Formats: sequence, structure tokens, C-alpha cells
Amino acid sequence: MKTILPFCLLLLASSVCLADKNVDISPVLAKPIAVVLDESFDAGDLDKKVWAAVKGDWQSADGAIVGKELKADMHAAVLSCQKKNRNSVVRFSFKLDDSTDGFHFSLNYARGHLFRALVSPTGLVVRTDADKKDKSIKSETIGSAKGTFEQGKWYTMQVEMVGNKVVVMTDNGLKVTAENARLDADKPNYRFVMRGESIKIDDVKIWNAE
Repeated sequence: MKTILPFCLLLLASSVCLADKNVDISPVLAKPIAVVLDESFDAGDLDKKVWAAVKGDWQSADGAIVGKELKADMHAAVLSCQKKNRNSVVRFSFKLDDSTDGFHFSLNYARGHLFRALVSPTGLVVRTDADKKDKSIKSETIGSAKGTFEQGKWYTMQVEMVGNKVVVMTDNGLKVTAENARLDADKPNYRFVMRGESIKIDDVKIWNAE
């Protein structure tokens, strides 16, 4: 496993931050306490006690999980990691292929959707979600960073959540720091949300944090 500091500080100024798989990104907000999940998917099928394919098709292949949207669902593909959390650190690898050029890493709370980190070909956005039960609570972009995510390449993302703050970093040098009072809430799971034909998820590691 490779180790990287935020914004590739260990590289020379003239160097380019390179994307890779299963990179160890140093936390900048949270202090990891205990490992909750360390999943490499090498065993094959999804552990149904941990993972739930809410929408779409999610299958084990070549030591990773491959997700794709199903037209019959009329909904984005959603894979849920059934681990309750409040303050935590999550790190995982992802690769986009075929017609898939982005995805959302999403967190819910008791009332419904809470917030998400959105990956697109041109960067990273952190956004709170609207509350369907309270029309006064609108979706709001609380942080963003410009960068490039190419299809066919592995990347590593780390999301740190402590109280009302969140830091999202990727191993190609992007970093988003954001805060919102709504984030300080119990969360029932972690969710990967995608549209298109192929996303690969691998090397998911979760820590409780403070």
C-alpha cells in the first residue's frame, strides 16, 4: 500500500499527482479510533450482512465490486454499506468505465438524504441534500475542488466526518473542506450511487473516529 499526504506534498513541485488504487491518505480532520470494516472483496460475493444492493446490479468480479444501472429500476444504482456511524473515516478505491463518468458517495440520516460527495470528470463537490419532509431545507453546495477524473483509472477517496465538519480528499490531489450544522447527526449507512454501465469499488476501509 502506498502512502500519500494531502495534495501530494511529498512530491516535487514539478511532479504530477498520480491516481492509484488503495492509497493510504493521511487524515487531517479526524482521529481514527477503531477499524469497523476492512473489505477487499477477494472472497467473492457480497456479505449480505454488510452490503445491500438497493438499486441496480452489483456483482463481484476480479476482486472488486462492479456496479451498473438497470433501466428497469428507473433509478440510479445504489449500493449500501450497512454500518451505522456518526464520526468516521472512510477510504475506498474506485474506477469508472464505459458510459459512467461519475458517482456520488452519499450519507443519510433519520429523516432521509443528508449529504454527498459528487465525483465528475471535472472535479469534486460536497453538497447537502434537500429534506423532502421539510421544504424549507434546500440542497446546498458547501465545498468544491476542480480536477480531473478519467475513465479507466483507479483513484482513492477518503471522507472524514467529525461533528458538523467533513473533509474529502482524493489521491490525485483534490481536497474539499466543508461544514454544515446538519452533518452532526447519526447516519444509518454509507451509499455508493451511480448512473451508467460500470463502476468498480474496492478496498473499502472504515474507522470510527473522534
